[in-house]
Amino acid sequence: MDLSAEVVAQLNAHVAAWRASEPVFDRTGLTRFAVLGHDLGWLQPDTASFLTGFDPAFLLTPERLRLNISDVTTAEVLLQQAAQKLYDDGRMPGWRNELYDLHAPAADGTPDLTQSLLKLERAAFRTFGFTSLAVHINGYRDDGQMWIARRALTKQVDPDLLDNLAAGGIASGEHTAACAMRELWEEAGVPADMAQHVVPVGQLHPLRNVADGVHDEILYCYDLRLPEDFVPHNADGEVASFECLSLPDVAARLGQMTWDAAAVTAAFIQRRLATASI
Repeated sequence: MDLSAEVVAQLNAHVAAWRASEPVFDRTGLTRFAVLGHDLGWLQPDTASFLTGFDPAFLLTPERLRLNISDVTTAEVLLQQAAQKLYDDGRMPGWRNELYDLHAPAADGTPDLTQSLLKLERAAFRTFGFTSLAVHINGYRDDGQMWIARRALTKQVDPDLLDNLAAGGIASGEHTAACAMRELWEEAGVPADMAQHVVPVGQLHPLRNVADGVHDEILYCYDLRLPEDFVPHNADGEVASFECLSLPDVAARLGQMTWDAAAVTAAFIQRRLATASI
């Protein structure tokens, strides 16, 4: 891709400005949450207090709050019951009726996808500060344009903000590439014969404090080259509209995106810059 020196400078400036605004995780006041022998979550004070009062198996020590159960099935049931009670009491927003896998940590601390410890309601992952998994797909064209989505006003998280062409959480037992293809179809109407050409480009790991807990998520990032005559259309009601924008316009609007979408887009811009001819 050919870019003028002026455009390269603009892109670098926009990405740098956005990166300077990224939230920094602050563990002050949070309690580590240990499940099945692993430190897996972060709890806000009110959530930790609720859990210790909910069942004596939630044991608070000076170092962490520990679910004092070694049986996987019992631990899974109790966590699900606690999450349901939190939701019923209005302490947990956005019940999804969708299960996520809670994974054991690998040696580097990231989730070991070969070790699913248990399954739990998706909404509980932020409240308990557990690490969730998601896919994000950049949709671009050979002419340098990118397709950007605007999230529907009805979205429970970050309504009306800009987003990648498609993105979504990885359900229990779902493979990352299969999730990418599913989200491309549901959110952007990309058919399977086109979606199968997604290219994995790495992972990002945002970690930040949010009002309802801690957002800790591994993002599996993909790029998808789209034909110039393709126009995305939403099928699941989660996207309000799509825009096809030049790279400088996209970079200028990083601050209007969700934090995760902006991180994925900024990484895409930097990859394009690395291979650009000036």
